[in-house]
Amino acid sequence: MRLRFAPSPTGALHIGGVRTALYNYLLAKKHGGTFILRIEDTDQNRYVPGAEEYIKEALNWCGLNPTEGPGIGGDHGPYRQSERKDLYKKYADQLLAEGKAYIAFDTPEDLEAMRERMKAANIFPQQYNSRSRMDMKNSLTLPKEEVDARIAAGEKYTLRLKIPADETVVIQDKIRGEVRFNTNELDDKVIMKGDGMPTYHLANIVDDHLMEITHVIRGEEWLPSTAHHVLMYRFFGWEDTMPAFAHLPLILKPNGKGKLSKRDGAKLGIPVFPLSWEDPKPEDSFKGFREFGFDPKAVINFLAFLGWNPGTEQEIFNIEELSEAFSLERIAKAGARFDFDKSKWFNQQYIIATPDEELADKIAPLLEARGYQKDKAYLTTFAGLMKERVVFLTDFPEEGYYFFESPVTFDEKTIRKRYKLENKGKFLDLVALLKGEVSFDASSLENFVKEFIEKNGLKFGEVFPIIRIAISGTTKGPSLFEMMNLLGKDEVIRRLEYALPVFEEKLVSQ
Repeated sequence: MRLRFAPSPTGALHIGGVRTALYNYLLAKKHGGTFILRIEDTDQNRYVPGAEEYIKEALNWCGLNPTEGPGIGGDHGPYRQSERKDLYKKYADQLLAEGKAYIAFDTPEDLEAMRERMKAANIFPQQYNSRSRMDMKNSLTLPKEEVDARIAAGEKYTLRLKIPADETVVIQDKIRGEVRFNTNELDDKVIMKGDGMPTYHLANIVDDHLMEITHVIRGEEWLPSTAHHVLMYRFFGWEDTMPAFAHLPLILKPNGKGKLSKRDGAKLGIPVFPLSWEDPKPEDSFKGFREFGFDPKAVINFLAFLGWNPGTEQEIFNIEELSEAFSLERIAKAGARFDFDKSKWFNQQYIIATPDEELADKIAPLLEARGYQKDKAYLTTFAGLMKERVVFLTDFPEEGYYFFESPVTFDEKTIRKRYKLENKGKFLDLVALLKGEVSFDASSLENFVKEFIEKNGLKFGEVFPIIRIAISGTTKGPSLFEMMNLLGKDEVIRRLEYALPVFEEKLVSQ
């Protein structure tokens, strides 16, 4: 099997594109095939600098590394369509010579006038096709001498595919089954533009044939164009090597209404791109899954389930398991709702399952970015204490900041509820005792504090929350005594000595 992911470098890679890449990758991997990256940059007007690099980085972050493509090599290159321009002209000329395409000189004004005429005559659809082409300015209606003269004079023209009338094109889609198109409903697609660059339709067919693509997995928005593509395979005599088609369901908004768009990310505060995208226009800049703090393996697991299911109750799959379980037959036809809460659940599961030492390596750059410097052993223990209390990797420095700096704010509501001024002396005694020869491992600390509480006639609820707030600023967090053990005796005593007068001040001032 040979499958390709063929994005256009026109901006950031939408998460729907990543899902398409994933499904192509999984099918290729399952059958020991080849996963190809092809950059479809024939539309130079929409080309965005940096977009190709973004696509490559996004695929790399997701672990979907092509075996052929730009910068990788392969026997079927080049893998950028802009570098294959001369190749397409040869095939366009073949279609023209065989009467399967024609030259069209129509201006935008001519096209609009044609649509108005068809509308007035109650003809649908109103497009350039077998019903309207003979009323237009093209090589089918103009004498050859005039066509040649117009071209020689430098007049702009396009090359259009000549779609036969009154035929039915039948497609056996791997997901949707049999799909039928009446050619009278198809337009004569432009296959070569005035600048000599092919459109998607010609370049796509030629490249898929020459690169020996066996399966085309792409979004359902391309299904209406597939009839044109099937006809082009027939025109070229390539029907026997035509790839199998599989058109994926839409990814829907979180509310299930309409296609998930790039704008929905900014509007809903959710990532819809693998990586952040900085655009000259602020409204077109987006925060990606990586910057949100997602583990790429969790993103891949989540995406796999947006339109596919394994037919079992299993939800957590690594990439190897996904490739083994994956099949086109288990892809749904209906749109898949983008459930952000579910993506967070996947991320939590992956964080919890990650070994503490490996997790320390993942979060170290995030901590360093905030100026937090600790050795590997400290970070490993910290990761283990916090991993079941976070959703995103970015939560580690945010939620666990007090492991690296003293809290500057405290849970005043709990202080007023739990801290009693008459217990001030006992807390000072506790601090003094902690300065002594007290073992600071978690178990010994817990036993020591519990014995202190019992000896002094106190209640756990009067002591534990106060120590925790003094150390972390909050009543939330991992085990109090494991936290104290990691912070160390000197730091714990310093924080207690700072916080207790603050608590007293807050009570006196209330």
